[in-house]
Amino acid sequence: MRPLFRREDGLPTEVLSRAGLDGERVLAHAVATDGTWLLGTRDALFVVEPADTRRIAWEHVQSADWVRDDDRLRVVEVAPYGEPQPVHTHEIEEPSRLLQLVRERVTASVVLSRRVRLPDRRHLTVIGRRAPRGTGALSDTVTWAYDLEPGVDPSDPAVREAAETALRSAQEELGLGPGTA
Repeated sequence: MRPLFRREDGLPTEVLSRAGLDGERVLAHAVATDGTWLLGTRDALFVVEPADTRRIAWEHVQSADWVRDDDRLRVVEVAPYGEPQPVHTHEIEEPSRLLQLVRERVTASVVLSRRVRLPDRRHLTVIGRRAPRGTGALSDTVTWAYDLEPGVDPSDPAVREAAETALRSAQEELGLGPGTA
């Protein structure tokens, strides 16, 4: 007997096929006005565009913001220190449960966040994330990222030093030494 409700209801077979879910189950989805499908699973956000598919693990999402005024979801990916962060913006008229899932999964991936004041009174934040599906053990891989306030120059030696110090401190706080995360 078929269940009364399935999360994949309403998803075209072709979209599921192109997503390459590899056994992951879609928990929420939405379609953007340009035809891009956004599929949320326990482990990742799949962005299935007409010509390409991208899998973004939740621990690699720096932020996700919903702008109600123009019905846009803006997803910013984590990037290596000082490099531009990939940004994905999608206009979605009916976000349904997808927004709730995105918020819950991204929040669940954060294990530590520390804001550090810089000499020029601006700030940077060091953020440790791990896959929300992890065991909760310290041995789970932690992905480290930085969030720099606008105008902070990542190539400034004082900023770089503050970032390195903040990272070491955060790793020590979690009981992880450099190179173990």
